[in-house]
Amino acid sequence: MIKAHNDNIALLIDADNASHVGIDPVLTALAELGTVNIRRAYGNWRKQSLKGWVDILHKYGIEPQQQFDITKGKNATDMKMTIDGMDLLFRGNITGFGIMSSDSDFMPLAMRIRQEGIPVYGFGSAKTPEGFRQACTRFIEVDALIKTGKRERASSKGSEQTDAGVGDPSSSTDKNGSGPVEEELLKLLIDAYQASKRDTEGFASLSEVGKIAGNRSSFDVRNYGFSRLSDMFEVVPNFQTKRDEKGHLFVKRLR
Repeated sequence: MIKAHNDNIALLIDADNASHVGIDPVLTALAELGTVNIRRAYGNWRKQSLKGWVDILHKYGIEPQQQFDITKGKNATDMKMTIDGMDLLFRGNITGFGIMSSDSDFMPLAMRIRQEGIPVYGFGSAKTPEGFRQACTRFIEVDALIKTGKRERASSKGSEQTDAGVGDPSSSTDKNGSGPVEEELLKLLIDAYQASKRDTEGFASLSEVGKIAGNRSSFDVRNYGFSRLSDMFEVVPNFQTKRDEKGHLFVKRLR
């Protein structure tokens, strides 16, 4: 995972194609890149469907960008958001972008930003077109973020109850409360492991494995219900983990 620092992050929100429910976990995820100093949401605020966003704009310090529906069937909101994205890019003081939308129209914007060597985090629904997903440096499903957050809060609450002598820890399905590891995900992790440098015992650096897997923008541990890559490898079949004296984590594929 990327360590938090003081870089300047811009979050652009397509309010027509993004749920306000996900704003808190999205801001938390972007904190890995730096400080989200620019927060803009785009839409026609006369629409009743955007009331959820209107109610939380001030709470999260989001600047509303009004765009009227001048012509039926034409999305002027997307155009305004793209223009602002390019303006911010060429000002030269933005070090990372977040694009909150499930609209494939933002694929060219994400690709152009990345050509300048600036990371783009995409946030959308599970139905987001593959083109936009792959155009982003990293794409994260907002529903998965929300579910992971709820599970972590429930786990924390359960730990407090257990410490107090309440609750039955044996009632959980597994360590992370997640289901079986998907076959496609398992293949991706195996391929990333095999492409990594390994020592004489067959152990590879977990960070290197994660970096190689992360070359696919659709890969993010939070999409699969985990908070950390190390948590994921604890439930992936036929993998062993170990930590060296400096605290670095390594992983090995068992035959």
